[in-house]
Amino acid sequence: MQTFHPDRRRLLQLLASGPLLPLSVGVGSSALLAGCLGGGGDSGSTLPPTTPAPTLSKVRFTPMAAPTLAEPARMASTDVASAMTVQFSDGSQLVHMLAYQPFFVTGDQVPDGKGGKLLAGGYYDIRNQPILDNTLPAQPRQFFSDAPDGTSLLTVPGARVAGVRGNPVFAVVQFEYTTWAQDGKSDMYGKLPSPIAVLTLDQDPNTGKLTLVQYHNVDTRPAQGLWITCGASLSPWGTHLSSEEYEPDAFGAASSSQFKAFSKNLYGNETEAKPYHYGHMPEVTVNPDGTGSIKKHYCMGRISHELVQVMPDQRTALMGDDATNGGLFCFVADKEKDLSAGTLYVAKIEGSGLSALDPQAPAFKLVWIKLGRASSAEIKTLADTLQATDIFERVTTDPNDATFRKVFVSGKAEWLRLKPGMEKAAAFLETHRYAAYAGGSLGFSKMEGTTVNAKDKLAYSALQNCQDSMVVGNSKGYQTGIGINLPAQLKAGAILQHQLTGGLKDSDGTAINSEWMPANSKVLLAGEDLAVADALGNTANPDKIANPDNLKFSEKMRTLFIGEDSGQHVNNFLWAYNIDSKALSRLMSIPAGGESTGLHAVDELNGWTYIMSNFQHAGDWGAIHNTVKATLDPLINSNYKNKFGAAVGYLTGEVTQIKLAK
Repeated sequence: MQTFHPDRRRLLQLLASGPLLPLSVGVGSSALLAGCLGGGGDSGSTLPPTTPAPTLSKVRFTPMAAPTLAEPARMASTDVASAMTVQFSDGSQLVHMLAYQPFFVTGDQVPDGKGGKLLAGGYYDIRNQPILDNTLPAQPRQFFSDAPDGTSLLTVPGARVAGVRGNPVFAVVQFEYTTWAQDGKSDMYGKLPSPIAVLTLDQDPNTGKLTLVQYHNVDTRPAQGLWITCGASLSPWGTHLSSEEYEPDAFGAASSSQFKAFSKNLYGNETEAKPYHYGHMPEVTVNPDGTGSIKKHYCMGRISHELVQVMPDQRTALMGDDATNGGLFCFVADKEKDLSAGTLYVAKIEGSGLSALDPQAPAFKLVWIKLGRASSAEIKTLADTLQATDIFERVTTDPNDATFRKVFVSGKAEWLRLKPGMEKAAAFLETHRYAAYAGGSLGFSKMEGTTVNAKDKLAYSALQNCQDSMVVGNSKGYQTGIGINLPAQLKAGAILQHQLTGGLKDSDGTAINSEWMPANSKVLLAGEDLAVADALGNTANPDKIANPDNLKFSEKMRTLFIGEDSGQHVNNFLWAYNIDSKALSRLMSIPAGGESTGLHAVDELNGWTYIMSNFQHAGDWGAIHNTVKATLDPLINSNYKNKFGAAVGYLTGEVTQIKLAK
């Protein structure tokens, strides 16, 4: 549900300085009149000169205030009180009052396109049978996710789906995890294979509204099931690039209760799932009938994949790595539109590097270390057969042996010795360990979403927090000599900006075959920790970003959209940051305790503009919610299925969908 409130009146007053035009402009009477004057008789008259259509000039957002406890309904729902003004070259403008439109809340019954119903966000095993939650024996039910995440909106040539009356449009939605079983006690995080769905949407040509017609659960057997799918992106060739984050540690998977439970839920036993099959990049292709197929790319590095952003060359991929002691990784495919083979690189930061989270600080230079070249097929073969001990000798106390190298993995020290001939296996199956072993700057903490600004040849990466391995002297993974040396932590995190270029050479002096490699980086935006929590409970400034996660850039709007995954804001927010004006605008507030996910900025799809946005785990209470919990808990329970449900949807205009053209 979405709450409407008096802030809209104040917002209209703010916008009153400019004309409030219709939200979409069609062919008016003056145009029809001009056509009639165009000479159907014998007068020999000629048509008047055609006035060029006005072009997009710029887009600006009018921000909303953060909700307060005086308005608990706002805090307990997807709340929108912002506006978007589209300005044109002729001085006119369109003003869109924004609203949120969900397709469904997980746990809803949705159409399967065959006259039946499916459970939105429902979980399935490797045989495509529903996985049941039996923690309340008297009322077993199918597990469904409270954590929808990466979403792509797209079209497919020649698409035809029964029930679509307007334009057939598709959304691919992945479901990261479910937090709890229905007994409210059994922690289910990472214990279920992640589902992924193709939604067939009927786009109204007159209003842009999207209506769900068909929900298709993708068969993940070709990918051996999916592990904790998080952020996602749309490839330049129209496929959905998924993710598998927090790759299971192959040295400890056999004894991991989480991984054994995952295997049992997927295969029916605790031993069949192999850890090296997870932590890769899956790709979903949507078919014209609204079904989808999936394949997993094993050659892009086995890291904590948060999101893969392919550059306009359709070969170079910048990758988020949501880990403590994470790295900045790039993959350069051998061929355009084909991620099945290529070369993997990790960045090494030169000099003093990242030593201040100040946007005014100078950029720091990146050098790229080549980890290896491989095809997905050959790494899949290795993943089928190898054990971790086949690749590295590993000890967790100093062996006082110079043939071992010290690295940090997930905040802890290890000493490794590579076994003979295992370079390729290490590079693509033990990527974190091998990248650190090879000298990469494996010191970032939770590098999450990535996106590209093609016009300016810039990319952006979210640092959900800047602590632990990033802070000088910290016992959780800090390492000297890798160029990450913050004097103090910033829990609220920051966003990095990368300058993209060509003509680079790797650390061995070999040319890198890409014109879109990051050459240097700097801080673009930073949050602000509060020394003392405010009256609501926020421990980070609510008027600045905190713990950025999802990032998407709109070329036409010149806007970086930012979704939060914050344990520091009582309500997480979706922000818009204009990279030209530097204006930061709050667009939407997520239900308290929830996380903003599924972000996808679509500049134009059949003439309409969309900002896709989901949320996860509303009412996931922490210490910062002590002031609001008693008031908000019953409201969130009522709105979202006792916290088991979460919304999948998009930002729209209150009257009609957004347009960037007249």
